[in-house]
Amino acid sequence: MDERPNRPRIGLIMSGGGARAAYQVGALKAIAEILPPGTPNPFAIICGASAGAINSAALAIYARNFQQAARRLEKVWSSFHVNQVFRADVRGLFVNWARWLAALFLVGMGRGNPVALLDRAPLCRLLQRYLPCDRIQQSIDAGYLHALCIAASGYTSGQAVSFFQAAPTQMSWKRATRVGVATKITIEHLMASSAIPFVFEAVKLQREYFGDGSMRQMAPMSPAIHLGADRILVIGVRPENNGQPPRAASPQDYPSLAQIGGHVLTSIFLDALEADLERLRRINETLGLIPAEHLTKQDRTAHLRTIGAMLISPSRDPREIAEHHKHNFPKPVQFMLRGLGAFDRGSGDLISYLLFEKPYCQELIALGYADTLRRREELLAFLGQQSAQDQPGLDLRSGSIS
Repeated sequence: MDERPNRPRIGLIMSGGGARAAYQVGALKAIAEILPPGTPNPFAIICGASAGAINSAALAIYARNFQQAARRLEKVWSSFHVNQVFRADVRGLFVNWARWLAALFLVGMGRGNPVALLDRAPLCRLLQRYLPCDRIQQSIDAGYLHALCIAASGYTSGQAVSFFQAAPTQMSWKRATRVGVATKITIEHLMASSAIPFVFEAVKLQREYFGDGSMRQMAPMSPAIHLGADRILVIGVRPENNGQPPRAASPQDYPSLAQIGGHVLTSIFLDALEADLERLRRINETLGLIPAEHLTKQDRTAHLRTIGAMLISPSRDPREIAEHHKHNFPKPVQFMLRGLGAFDRGSGDLISYLLFEKPYCQELIALGYADTLRRREELLAFLGQQSAQDQPGLDLRSGSIS
């Protein structure tokens, strides 16, 4: 990785979103295609939360060859089945639901109390098979990566913790409810970061249980900035130009559990990222009013510096795509979700996060691929892959390509 002082350090952020993270794989596939063959990882800093953490780890592990990393991700995601993520058989679902019912009506069962709706043991086995996390340090030592950061939320401390594995010069940080902790990233960190509350079991790391990294992550772009990013590419999973639907004057039916659950997950996964992008743009605009001589510090960790940002997001709503594929769920899962009201009209959010099935994931991959290729020239300029005279201007104050 080129560490010349005048070359910007580029960060990549992949947010959470359950099965929606298949869209990120399509975007990565397109980036790999537009870069020269054999190109190593172009992102010095890779940050991920929830399902985005798993994609981030794959890029870090196979950082020597970016195209190879993208192909490996596509191979797994394009052949996904729900039963590779959580137990979708009748016995697996029945045991969990029986525990919940017993806990509700028998006032708990001691150590047998349920901890999650779904059993993620299949996902743990899948990650152990495809993600040899010991290679992350090899990527760092070889210079293909500066830092990998995995976000998780501590259930006891209430802190948003950014676990990072980086070059030895990288310092930790501490803010009001956010900390950066240097560590060796393992499968347990990925499982903790993707532990959707109530749905999947939390994971104990050292002395605390951790859940989904998107919870309490009020500043999703902050870890990449702390780790020294000068530009940040964000691959989101909320549809672009996502206008709010008209509010019903008097809803006829009380919202189902699936509607409420989908709303909660959307708040966890998506809202903070958009707010943080808006905050970054405002700060960049403010910094643009300050004379340049006051912002010419050479130290990458200087607090006042302009950060360029580019967002790639779906041109179609994943909820609508999920509606066309919801019948691909295994029958036992369909039965469970129908009971929650997930198949009712207006309840597509929850399905879009849990539909780890091949047809849905393949369509999201194709969408991410097409959306990213449409912005080929912008992306090449952002990544510094064009000569200076051919590059369009980078409007860092607005955080986008101009």
